[in-house]
Amino acid sequence: MATTEPAAEVLFERRGRLGVVTLNRPRAVNALTAGMAAAMLETLTDWATDDDVAAVLVRGAGDRGLCAGGDIVAIYRDMADSGHATADFWAVEYRLNLLIAEYPKPYIAFMDGLVLGGGVGISAHGSVRIVTERTRTGMPETTIGFVPDVGGTFLLSRSPGETGTHAALTGAHLNGADAIFLGLADTFVPSDRLDELAAALETGPVADAVARVAEPAPASVLAAQREWIDACYAGNDAGEIVRRLRTVGGEAVGVADTIETKSPMAVKVTLASLRRAAGLDLAGALEQEYRVGLRFLDGPDFREGIRAQVIDKDRTPHWQPASLDEVSDADVDACFAPLGDRELELTKERDNV
Repeated sequence: MATTEPAAEVLFERRGRLGVVTLNRPRAVNALTAGMAAAMLETLTDWATDDDVAAVLVRGAGDRGLCAGGDIVAIYRDMADSGHATADFWAVEYRLNLLIAEYPKPYIAFMDGLVLGGGVGISAHGSVRIVTERTRTGMPETTIGFVPDVGGTFLLSRSPGETGTHAALTGAHLNGADAIFLGLADTFVPSDRLDELAAALETGPVADAVARVAEPAPASVLAAQREWIDACYAGNDAGEIVRRLRTVGGEAVGVADTIETKSPMAVKVTLASLRRAAGLDLAGALEQEYRVGLRFLDGPDFREGIRAQVIDKDRTPHWQPASLDEVSDADVDACFAPLGDRELELTKERDNV
């Protein structure tokens, strides 16, 4: 009997002068693996200096989304084995995020369907970020006892007012209009015109191709909520943020309830990460996220959050500590302590090029 070779998890092809990257794990909503990140880093590096490639397009196979994030089941197994595969994966993935942000050619991302976590990292740092009426994006890390990474703290710390803080602490799924408002995307295109746009990108200027299919985005819900969001999320005290939300009342009470279901440690460290990232460039923010991420690999909540959401699926995580008031400033500060020879030295690597 003939055997069938397994399909590659990420596909690379050239169509005219367009380099096309297709994430190819549709059953897993194209969740990003270490091998996919490494392949993308290698190919995009080659295409950056290839005169036959004028622009790059990134899209997802299937109809469920671009990318639902990193492969957290693989991360869970690695933590259970006390391995180092996750740290190695992040080191490659964060270099990929930085390459995308600094890419010398137009980098177009079709942010259609689900675009979460690591999916944001391979799209929202690009120069041409397309959302649709099907887009559901965000950084849901606090739900699994983790902190936004892949440059998410850099992006959300620069969103209007405190709307990025709101998105990061709640882990909310956002539509395309909200993604544009937050600064995670640029342009709204109906999903049924994406294939038309992809074909036009093969031969014509990127700006012209996008302009032909772009439409005004719907109104952003977050933009309409900004007044109470800005008032409630100001400052550096997560507990005080929750208290303000309850005082404001109305829909803000439900938001407070949502935050209190998340890992208290993750919520407090996320807030501190955002405040610190506001003064960093992307390389510095990624280095900080790596530092924090390795600390969370060693702590209890990241593993417990994945267990509750995707392993046992009981949706009842047991966080340690169990409340925001039990997380001390010293606990938070320890997450940002230097890693010594384990540091991810993106800034030094870039400066030495």
